[in-house]
Amino acid sequence: MNYHNITYPDQNNGDGLRIVLWVAGCEHHCTNCQNQQTWSPQSGIPFDKNAMNEILNELKKDYISGITFSGGDPLHPKNVQNVLKIVDEIRVSYPTKNIWLYTGYTWEQIMHPVITDINSEQLKMLQMRKELVSKCNVLIDGRYVDELRDISLHWRGSSNQRVINVQETLKQKQIVLWES
Repeated sequence: MNYHNITYPDQNNGDGLRIVLWVAGCEHHCTNCQNQQTWSPQSGIPFDKNAMNEILNELKKDYISGITFSGGDPLHPKNVQNVLKIVDEIRVSYPTKNIWLYTGYTWEQIMHPVITDINSEQLKMLQMRKELVSKCNVLIDGRYVDELRDISLHWRGSSNQRVINVQETLKQKQIVLWES
């Protein structure tokens, strides 16, 4: 997996002060995307032990609420396995820190995909996406739609995108939006 940047403290990509990991690779290619430079999974630099240590060291700080995964798309096929490993390590090391994830996929595409002709590798990918999202606190879902751009919205660029409280949504078995 490649990434473009690790930013902190960030207050624009989730509630509180956060770390943001900007991954490389996105298949959505939304019109007027603010991060077109992250579309290619070969762009950026390889995520390595030093990058992981940087994230873990910043998460130690009491004033850091958690981490946000953005990009690109953390659920891109080149990213999902590595992002899942990072989330697992954070959950063990810092169980009280919250995890936010931005993706161009919708909740329904992730949690209830329509499967027709699929091979075992694609099935594994779908299962990893579902597992990864299930370990997050907040999911900002859906592609950015330029015609629905709304700068008054918190944590999202267009009105079709939702800020989903993942754990409450899983408990209630219906979409529950994040309340800030």
